[in-house]
Amino acid sequence: MATHEREITVPVDLCRPDGRLNPSAVGWSRQPLHRANLRGWGRTKRWEYWCVTTPTHLVALTVSDLDFLTLDTVYVLEYGTGYGPGGRREFERTALAPGRRGGRLPETIAGAAGSPAAVVGPKRPTGGRVRIGISAVDGGTRLRARCLTPSAPKETMEVDLFVALPAGHETLSVVVPWDERRFQYTSKHTARPASGTVRIGDRVLEFGADAWAVLDHGRGRWPRSVDWNWGAASGRTGGHTVGLQFGGTWTRGTGATENALCVDGRLTKIGEELEWRRTPGDLMTPWTLLSPGDRPSVDLVFTPFHRRSTRTEAVLLANRTDQCFGHYSGLVRDDEGREIVVDRLLGWAEDVRMRW
Repeated sequence: MATHEREITVPVDLCRPDGRLNPSAVGWSRQPLHRANLRGWGRTKRWEYWCVTTPTHLVALTVSDLDFLTLDTVYVLEYGTGYGPGGRREFERTALAPGRRGGRLPETIAGAAGSPAAVVGPKRPTGGRVRIGISAVDGGTRLRARCLTPSAPKETMEVDLFVALPAGHETLSVVVPWDERRFQYTSKHTARPASGTVRIGDRVLEFGADAWAVLDHGRGRWPRSVDWNWGAASGRTGGHTVGLQFGGTWTRGTGATENALCVDGRLTKIGEELEWRRTPGDLMTPWTLLSPGDRPSVDLVFTPFHRRSTRTEAVLLANRTDQCFGHYSGLVRDDEGREIVVDRLLGWAEDVRMRW
């Protein structure tokens, strides 16, 4: 399965000295090779988003700088039995603050080998504040976080997870160019094994052999308004370790996509835009993701079991995010032409409208 997009194989700067997009940076790579040497203020966006899933619970951490605003979030969802309405329990802590120029997030992936750590928030956060640390350790990345649960009785929540990067494991990095002044570099990692714990008061949520981590690393300069879809999943299915990474809407007309499969650590880049079929008024009904052609590389149904809805109005920021967690089933095909059965692979699909 060939893609028309150019594969990058050597390190490259994202920007030219004047801050505009470096033409040599446009393309995709199997390992992170871009240095996000961004300049300017007002439209620059930087973030690290990690989500670690198990069959019964997950945790997501976000550290973001939007120039005028910083936004840091800890989110926990439990979907085993006995957790209240619908068999689920969730909580979220988001700390918003006026933006600060630089210092929070590096030009490369925070916590990757050879890259600086990202640490935000006080060591012992109170009220609605959060502490998040993303740092490099031997063999991968350590994720730590601390906050108070939002509902009484307030309990301390602590995250301590290790995300492995197996030798030779390939990931998707790609530059999406709207024009020379508006562009995004994203590095998406799927199917990375994880381990550790999340403690909530006296309870401990274990992350063991069935835990998988996904990273969304972003650096770029964005238009004022944009809509996007994103879907990802990781786990064992059809006798393989499979990671799914799909994006839509925001990449149309750019000549680039953020679509890829990771099968047993090997990346298959998909240069085609996928068709996202869903019911806008009822996102809890099944979604369909389909690539074009008689032998599509992606032919999947996503069946949600939980919807996380976020609405933010904060001066220059207006955000409507609907992130649905659920399972993917169907077929995918890799570069070797292998047809891989996907059977209830745990992940998410989201529909976002952003003004920032």
